[in-house]
Formats: sequence, structure tokens, C-alpha cells
Amino acid sequence: MAIGGVLFDIDGVLVTSWEPIPGAAETLQTLAEHQIARTYLTNTTTKTRAQIARLLTDAGMDVSSDEVLTAAVLTADYVRSRYPDATCFLVNSGQIAEDMPGIDIVYAHDVHLLGVDGNPDTPDVVLLGGAGSEYDHVTLSRVYDWMAQGVPVVAMHRSTAWNTADGLRVDTGMYLIGMEETSGRKATAVGKPAPEGFLAAASRLGVEPEEMYVVGDDLNNDVLAGQVVGMTGVLVRTGKFRQDTLDRWAADEFAMQPNHVIDSIADFPELLGL
Repeated sequence: MAIGGVLFDIDGVLVTSWEPIPGAAETLQTLAEHQIARTYLTNTTTKTRAQIARLLTDAGMDVSSDEVLTAAVLTADYVRSRYPDATCFLVNSGQIAEDMPGIDIVYAHDVHLLGVDGNPDTPDVVLLGGAGSEYDHVTLSRVYDWMAQGVPVVAMHRSTAWNTADGLRVDTGMYLIGMEETSGRKATAVGKPAPEGFLAAASRLGVEPEEMYVVGDDLNNDVLAGQVVGMTGVLVRTGKFRQDTLDRWAADEFAMQPNHVIDSIADFPELLGL
């Protein structure tokens, strides 16, 4: 097929704990030399687009902030369209308001400045970003209470874990599973694997999804989600990839399978015939 562009996941594909995965910089350089457009879609919410681009550039990859689409950017678009002028209570590890212009944000870690005895007023919307130390018992209890009362909860993603140099870390989706089950209410998730981010990436490059490859380390959130909107999926055996997960999925004859599986991003140019 004609290659209109490539959509990369970042963590686990290009870097681990912001250290480059071998071959990542060389792969991006090869694509640039062949004038193949690139964009980056990430559920990372600990950093802004500018910070992510700078970290990737420091790791030897030529990436600009306007090439990066984050779950925070997509969430801001969603809130502006669905809940204009809403006061949003944000639980997130990282200061990301720069990527959410026009959104009235109250950070969970600033809650002691609000209300009586540190108890905040009920927000119009609860926003859940990436998990970290901010996801403490009191904060999660508040979120659950509001959720049970019917306050809309918008999650930037449903990722259950991410990979670090020190092993896997539990992410937002793990908490959502319990809160949704016990409250009987459902949160809206905006980032991957929701289709909006993949379609926004294709729109940004000015190509149809069917002309794009998507490269990720997460079978469901990256690869199969991209394939659902028409992209060609490439699963890499780095990052959070687990062979037993792929084996279980492959055993289901009715399940969609990844179009390609490669050892790492270093093998991607060969897959494309470059």
C-alpha cells in the first residue's frame, strides 16, 4: 500500500523511562529520509506536548511538539465540546494545563486551598489523567463519591499499566474498573483505545487511516484499536508486550489479529521495504 504516514505510540516503542530503545532514532531518520510523515499518539499525561518532544529530541529523535497528540489534548477538545464552562476536578500526575487551554481546572493536589476543612465543592466534571502519588485514598474516595452521585467522570485513557525501567506500574484503568463496578456508572474514556485519537492523527497528516501504519507495544490500546479505524497495525515486542497475551489472543479464531509483529522498532524499516 502507499504509505501516507506512520502513527507511533511512544512509551515502550521509542523509549522506556525516556531512554531510547535501540534503533528508534535510526528508524525515524530513515522515515524522514524517505519523506514519510510521522505523528505520535500517547496516553502519557505526566508531561506536556512540548516536554515530550524535548525529551524525545534529547534522546536523539527529531520530534516537534506539533507532531505529538496527547490524551490531555484530546480530553480538552472533548470537554470544550461537551461541557463548556465546566469546573473540572483533575486528578493527574503532572502539570498539563498548558495543553488544555480554556478548561477551568482545579488540581486534586491543590484541594487543601478550597472549601471548608479542605473539602472541595462538587465539580461539574471529574477528569482522571495518569496515575501516580496523587491517586491517594482520600482523593479516590472523593472521586468515587462524586461518581456515585452522578458527576460525569472523563478519563484521559483506560490504560491499566505502563512499563518503566523498574517494571510495570498500575495506571488509571485499574482504578476505574473498581469504581465503575461498584458505582454502577460508567466513565467516558477519550484517549487510546478510543478511535478519536487515531482519526485525529490521520487528519493531522491529511491522509486516510487506510494509508497509515500504527506501531505500538499494546495489542489492544495501540494496534487493534488502530486497525479498527482502518490502519495497518504493527505490534512490537518491547515495552509492555507480553508473549502470553499475544498467544491467548491468537488462540481465539474469531479475534482480530495484529497485521504484523516485529521484535522492535529497529525492524520497522525492513517491514516497509526501506
